Amino acid sequence: MQLPAALLPLRHPAFRLLWLANLCSNTGMWMQNTGAGWMMTSLAPSPLMVSMVQVASLLPVFLLALPAGALADIVDRRHYLIAAQAWIAAAGTVLALLAWQGMLGPWGLVALTFAIGAGTAMNSPAWSATTPEVVPRQDLASAIVLNGIGFNITRAIGPAIGGFTVASAGPEATFALNALSFMVVIVALLFWKREAPRAGLPKEHFLSAMRAGIGFTRNSPVLRATILRGFMFFLFAAAVWGLLPLLVRQQLGLGPEWLGLMLTSMGVGAVGAGFLLPSLRSRLDRNGTVTGAAILGGMALVLLGQAHHWFVGLLAMFLYGVAWITGASTLQASAQLSVPGWVRARAIGIYQFATFGGLTFGSALSGWGGEVLGIGWALALSGALCAISGVAVHRFSIEPPAAPPRDSSPPPAIPAPEPAAPALASILADDSSRVLEVVRYQIDPADRGTFLAIMAECRQVRLRSGALGWRLFEDVAHPERWVEFWLVESWTEHLREAGRMTESDLAILAAAAALHRGPVPPEAARYLNVPPVPPS
Repeated sequence: MQLPAALLPLRHPAFRLLWLANLCSNTGMWMQNTGAGWMMTSLAPSPLMVSMVQVASLLPVFLLALPAGALADIVDRRHYLIAAQAWIAAAGTVLALLAWQGMLGPWGLVALTFAIGAGTAMNSPAWSATTPEVVPRQDLASAIVLNGIGFNITRAIGPAIGGFTVASAGPEATFALNALSFMVVIVALLFWKREAPRAGLPKEHFLSAMRAGIGFTRNSPVLRATILRGFMFFLFAAAVWGLLPLLVRQQLGLGPEWLGLMLTSMGVGAVGAGFLLPSLRSRLDRNGTVTGAAILGGMALVLLGQAHHWFVGLLAMFLYGVAWITGASTLQASAQLSVPGWVRARAIGIYQFATFGGLTFGSALSGWGGEVLGIGWALALSGALCAISGVAVHRFSIEPPAAPPRDSSPPPAIPAPEPAAPALASILADDSSRVLEVVRYQIDPADRGTFLAIMAECRQVRLRSGALGWRLFEDVAHPERWVEFWLVESWTEHLREAGRMTESDLAILAAAAALHRGPVPPEAARYLNVPPVPPS
């Protein structure tokens, strides 16, 4: 029996194991979110304080995404994930015990929600980066969508179970079940037999790894566009999370089970849309998909803000769910597919830094708007801005560029890895001296414009691969002579460069080499920063 296209990644056992475990933990998370949001409406029933629960869960991702991504790329990812799940389970257990003893106030709820969010922040980039490890590239886009489907299945059932659990056993029961769900993930990770990639070089240093991740992102146009569009989409779409509990309780006059049902309606819309996304991708590019999601999400928020009957609220949340998974999974796929494996967790961390920053500020902004304008009008304004901003950033393309044709000319040759001077061995051993790399070209003056255009791309290649700085110089006396310089942090970082380059990067370097008109190929050289010897 042929599986539907959206379910094909489940053929891979490791992906299936982790996907099912994540399904369990996300169900627990949604139960807890429902319990925490409803509990705050009793402890401190103001729009600002209720939205603070959402802010507390999202702010750690905004603060910790980059260091979390760096750690996930330089330590054993499986052990790292187990530690993150253990932290979340421990914080959830403390939250449940304090709530059960009646010792939890509004700021205590916010603080422990923040602690659980910190664990989620450390977990998220590493978890996202595992997907390319357990599915082949041809199934990666479908696996990302299936992750979104799973997330929204839990959004459909988790809040509903959470709402009824709150009504029957109190919020503390949802906190305890959430802590238990993360123990399931720990067991799954213990069963996952990860084959760690073999590396012939030492692990990257923490600060260097973060710097390399930032440098790669700054010089990756598609990733930058994905981050910008993700920030704008989530900034205004976040209004639901801060205001929905109060809208259900005050504007609709309903109980906690209806908060769960509203989120279930959203989950149903998201799951249905998730199964349709593989066929939608063949008809609509990523740019149009994300723009359409922003417009639909904005319309759903306006409708939700004006809802005074449960049916209108359910319809609005269904449409919001369709928009949410369409925009979120398309942006996530763009972020993952635009980066190579060596920097994937860091790049995803930076993407999550921006998107969760949008969610955090959007939740706080909607809480303030609910205080000033009222819940309905705050949602309507957020919806209008969501649609307008989606159209405004449409020109920033998240489509991958066409790979340049590989020229027959090879890139400039890399000199032998061993230094010629034995006296430099001690300097290389401490791995603290910077390395200046140089390529010399001879270019026909008639090709000057073409060469400069290609070298602009070469600059991005060098900086994406770890260079601290890059310069191009032209000989004023001999305009056919050009010299390309770039600086790397250490000898080890220089040795990492070749492994960080993609086929597209190598094609760009080969295109520059093809314009060289000298009697021999472009000359490459490396210079080590050697401290001067003071006079005796």
